[in-house]
Amino acid sequence: MATLLHRLGLGAVRHRIIVTVVWLLALLAVAFGAVKLSGETVNTFRIPGQESTTALDLMKDQFGDASAGARVQVVFEAPAGQKITDPALAGQVAQSVATFGKLPGVAVASDPFDQRSPAVSRDLSTALTTVTYGVQPSEVTDEERAAITEALAQARQGGLTVEARGEALSNPADVGGASELIGVVVALIVLALSYGSLVAAGMNLLTAIVGVGIGVAGITTLSGFVQLQSTTPILAVMLGLAVGIDYALFIVTRFRHELRAGKDVESAAAYAVGTAGSAVVTAGLTVVIALAGLSVVGIPFLTEMGLAASATIVVAVLVAITLVPAILGFIGRKALPRKLRDAPPADDTVTEGRGFIRGWAHTVTRRPVASLLVALVALGVIALPFFKMQTTLAQRSAEGSTQAKADALIEARFGPGVSAPLLILVDGPNAVAYAATVQQQIATLPGVALATPAQPAQSGSAALITVIPASGAEDQKTVDLVHGIRDKIADSDGAKVYVTGQTAISIDVSQKLNDALPVYLALVVGLAFVLLVLVFRSLLVPVVGVLGFLLTIGSAFGATVAVFQWGWLADVVNAGSTGPIISLAPIIIVGILFGLAMDYQVFLVSRMHEAHAHGASPRDAIVTGFRQAAPVVLAAATIMFAVFAAFVPEGNDTVKPIAFALAVGIAFDAFVIRMIAVPAALALLGRSAWWLPSWLRWLPELDVEGAALERKASAVSAEPSAPVVETSAAGSAAEETRSASV
Repeated sequence: MATLLHRLGLGAVRHRIIVTVVWLLALLAVAFGAVKLSGETVNTFRIPGQESTTALDLMKDQFGDASAGARVQVVFEAPAGQKITDPALAGQVAQSVATFGKLPGVAVASDPFDQRSPAVSRDLSTALTTVTYGVQPSEVTDEERAAITEALAQARQGGLTVEARGEALSNPADVGGASELIGVVVALIVLALSYGSLVAAGMNLLTAIVGVGIGVAGITTLSGFVQLQSTTPILAVMLGLAVGIDYALFIVTRFRHELRAGKDVESAAAYAVGTAGSAVVTAGLTVVIALAGLSVVGIPFLTEMGLAASATIVVAVLVAITLVPAILGFIGRKALPRKLRDAPPADDTVTEGRGFIRGWAHTVTRRPVASLLVALVALGVIALPFFKMQTTLAQRSAEGSTQAKADALIEARFGPGVSAPLLILVDGPNAVAYAATVQQQIATLPGVALATPAQPAQSGSAALITVIPASGAEDQKTVDLVHGIRDKIADSDGAKVYVTGQTAISIDVSQKLNDALPVYLALVVGLAFVLLVLVFRSLLVPVVGVLGFLLTIGSAFGATVAVFQWGWLADVVNAGSTGPIISLAPIIIVGILFGLAMDYQVFLVSRMHEAHAHGASPRDAIVTGFRQAAPVVLAAATIMFAVFAAFVPEGNDTVKPIAFALAVGIAFDAFVIRMIAVPAALALLGRSAWWLPSWLRWLPELDVEGAALERKASAVSAEPSAPVVETSAAGSAAEETRSASV
């Protein structure tokens, strides 16, 4: 792989004008497609084939679009000491309801004073109306949301307290804003400090932005043909920006090292792609497989999110191994700090890491037991809340919003179950007759506050019962009630009973995601082990890497539960609201963190393996590889942490916990696992860390360290007529060998 990438890098830098123009044309093409072909994203989660989803489609056929359409619950509260049924106040409510019914897109607005289905609280202080649209939540337009928001403002002018909640009020997640800008600014600062050159920092950032632009514009274009989740573009931005900057950072750092070792610009760029580029491709492949692996759980919206995000990673890798060397060909020695551009050749790995990094490596390897225990205990304590994690698909409202205020009013005046209704569909030729029996049976079940009389369809072959639980949507009692209805209410001849509604759909999707998580975790852990065996040709190094990844996952989940579920330090990160974690977050976090953790494992341990292969003792190999790779890994982790963390304060409620878990997960993995636990564990293992049984030596060698390039350079250097570029490569290899044995 190293030889192939060396040729690719050499071709890219020699034909840099063509390569740069091709990438710019690609960016313009997908940008044009995004403008002309983009479609609407969705903000709802469903799994085809499940009972609740199937029933929703049947309801739409039997009762029309309004039965399964987006809804908004509007609650009216009378001033203190008055009743909502007073003639003047009741008139205001009726006028507002009539206005709601005439709004664009609204199919019906219920009358809270209708004697057949009154929606007035027992103390007569509050009335509740349901505004139903004829389309799904994702199809409600911005103009329609603006119209109901304005109508709510007008309803408040009469002295009533008017608040609203519902999926039709929720805007899909948008890409853009301060989040990305904060991450970019922090990345530029870290890059400038790492390189000592604004030219190199700007180039690194520019190539990453090109990759992100192509990836996100491509996803936006795809939304015109495939219904994608609204969070998909945000995940693509976070991942594409983070890995794009990091991958370019690794290649540019190696390029600068080769320039300092005496190579010319073209040779240095080609050698950087052949060595660091091999690690980039390997690391990128792990992220792509992890994200694409989301398809194995059989959930369509997760499959779409995983494939779309993995496509962005592929673009980032291609940019790193083609556009980055091309741009390096333009800037040349300007990638170095000004004072080093004209300096004589020197092996900067001899001085690299003197001071804190070198001292840190010596401390960890000399006291491996204590270092390992400190890391394990610290992350183990942080991981403890993970065992209390709860998940839900219900969208929580930000504190202080009209949705949150409506939730509080409805729960206080009507009970928590009013916000979590269940719909019971009885479908079949005998549905209407059997529905009365079903309603009576459900009304006697524990946890049911109200079961309304059956509403027959015009066709006479279906009936609909609304069930109000005594508990809220996120309460385990509501989950038990859904399963209880399915278990205890049997179908009859000619009538089949379904449990549906947004609450039931949320419960079904959450259950499916929770069941899929262990399977997916086993898949990515197994993949990590196999990949690391191939990369390092060792059994114990992969074990260390996998165990470190599991500890990273546990601590990331533990911190997320403590902040977003328990509310610890919630105000510090502007969590907005607290409660059970959104169901899709854990499986997405596992996939992304797996790939990124393997990135750092490959970049860090490959330099240790390279030093060991050059003859260094096990402990010296750890110190040498650590001092060469640790500064770059720390810079990359800082950038990635900043990019993810920037989405926490200003992100939407779906993205916030995911971004937080990724940010703290990266911090724990890079600063604790890779900087303390891994070198300490390898020091304890000694020479056995690099042991591979004889019966596994047939495995292919990935050569992420560029050993083939060094062998070729050494062979060419023995010939008197060897080209300058190859002699230089051999000299660099010799210098690295001497450095590795220090």
